[in-house]
Amino acid sequence: MLWLKALHLIFMVTWFAGLFYLPRLFVYHAMTTDEISIERFKVMERKLYFGIMTPGMILTFVFGVWMLAYYAWDIFGMSRWLHIKLALLGMLLVYHVICGKWLLDFKYNHNQHSHVYYRWMNEVPVLFLIAIIILAVVKPF
Repeated sequence: MLWLKALHLIFMVTWFAGLFYLPRLFVYHAMTTDEISIERFKVMERKLYFGIMTPGMILTFVFGVWMLAYYAWDIFGMSRWLHIKLALLGMLLVYHVICGKWLLDFKYNHNQHSHVYYRWMNEVPVLFLIAIIILAVVKPF
């Protein structure tokens, strides 16, 4: 069981590293005007999203569901913290998909947002991380 938890946390950290870094790349990409840098950002963003973030997300969910199957279903009915955590994870998945949409917008030169917008969006995963960690560790409900 501890191995499942360790693997879940390792891939969660991997996923969040990408969630923190990709919007930061979008900030710099939105500010860039020269073609060489624009193409470099497209490559970096694609590799981060598909090579690190998405596998990290998938493996986070795989090991999380495995842990649920192992023991948490016994406490699922009486654990509001788990319900809230799972809801937040659903919203984080939506954020991940939105990042993929922004990636495609940049790929096809259709970005409609300023660097300031991406600076604000870069803070979203921090809020999710804080809430999810508090729910998983403190279990306030």
